[in-house]
Amino acid sequence: MSRPPGGRSAQTLSEGDRRAVAAWAADCAERVLPVFETEAPGDDRPRKLIARARAYARGELATAEGIRVRFTGGVSVGEVDAPAAAAAARAAGQAAAVCHMGAHALGAAAYAVKAVSLAHPDQPHAGGDEIHWQLEHMSPTVRAALRSLPPVGENTSGPLGPGLLSSGQLATTIRTLQADLATINLSEPED
Repeated sequence: MSRPPGGRSAQTLSEGDRRAVAAWAADCAERVLPVFETEAPGDDRPRKLIARARAYARGELATAEGIRVRFTGGVSVGEVDAPAAAAAARAAGQAAAVCHMGAHALGAAAYAVKAVSLAHPDQPHAGGDEIHWQLEHMSPTVRAALRSLPPVGENTSGPLGPGLLSSGQLATTIRTLQADLATINLSEPED
């Protein structure tokens, strides 16, 4: 896939679209925040990342500033033992990174689904229910923006390229979201 005009990655999105999807990504991450906080009470780093994503969405954080701090305040691999809690922390980190590249919103959603699935192994529909919630809580603007992203694994210039989001459960979740987005009427009102 070629780059859009201006040399930007197809995964970047316009600033307005990134701000819109940042709010949705923060919603996705916030839903699984209790999974992290149960494992690591008192560790507010994922909560702060979600707050940063919301500040960016509201226009209170400039894009350049958001990009400059996108790698600060995260939870490193191995800092929490429970895989569900680690996935919840990654959802928050992906939400905070939307200021850099809009495709991170799908990463936030996929990690949220992974956190729910791991936290509730006895509920085989938990992940699917989370995907349904995510789709139902997209505004038409978010739907249109996410629909414009390249399919996971088909564009190498961003988070949807080769890497963590393009394999395993994360890729399956993103493929499901992208397939479902392709069938949704973009003018449908949000709930």
